[in-house]
Amino acid sequence: MPGNCYPGGLDLHLCGDKNSVDLPVLDDINANVSTYSSFRHRLSWGTRTMGICGRQPEGGEMARVRYVPTAELAETQAALNERLQKERKVPTGNIFLALANAPAILNDFLTYANAVRAADLSPKLREMAILTVGYCTNSEYEIVHHHSHGLKAGLTEDQLKAIPEFETSDLFSEEEKAVMAFAKDSTLNVNVSDEVWSGIAKFLSEKQLVELAINVAWYNSGVRLMGALKVDLEDSYKKSA
Repeated sequence: MPGNCYPGGLDLHLCGDKNSVDLPVLDDINANVSTYSSFRHRLSWGTRTMGICGRQPEGGEMARVRYVPTAELAETQAALNERLQKERKVPTGNIFLALANAPAILNDFLTYANAVRAADLSPKLREMAILTVGYCTNSEYEIVHHHSHGLKAGLTEDQLKAIPEFETSDLFSEEEKAVMAFAKDSTLNVNVSDEVWSGIAKFLSEKQLVELAINVAWYNSGVRLMGALKVDLEDSYKKSA
């Protein structure tokens, strides 16, 4: 595909999808607030110059399920609430409050997420793959929250801005481009081509290849989950009025 992450000819849909599988802490919020504004600017620009998959946002969208209050969760699902407080950011993110309507699944969701995060795959490559999924699915939450993760993993601000055009950027190594190409192909086409697979297989072990595939699939499942439920980005991550 030509040098961008998106198929052409469709309007942008900032659906408020989010996938906070990692642990953005409160110290990240100030950085991510500026990222939120930058994200909207970059995708708005991308719509004009590249054509981004999606549709126009509907006004006044709200989550389709209620966010279970933490006080209620502490009373009815004490162990799960304690786990969320211990393993995830505080205050509890909207995605977890939405999934708390199915507490048994949420508990296993956390376990699986922890296993995915503990992979041997390089954190830097992992964040590149995650952010590629975010841009290819227009996931506002995923990009805003994973900006800080990318920085911590070793990505520069210039690299973060260049991910939507990674194929034509000179800021990435061949291995890094191969990882993002895999994430793009898997996200947009599901069936990864032999060419794309060969491009990344020469850099990673079979264990790491499986971990990469799992990470990309996991974050794809997350953004689709958030899109179905219309889970919105927390106000603390949006630019103050």
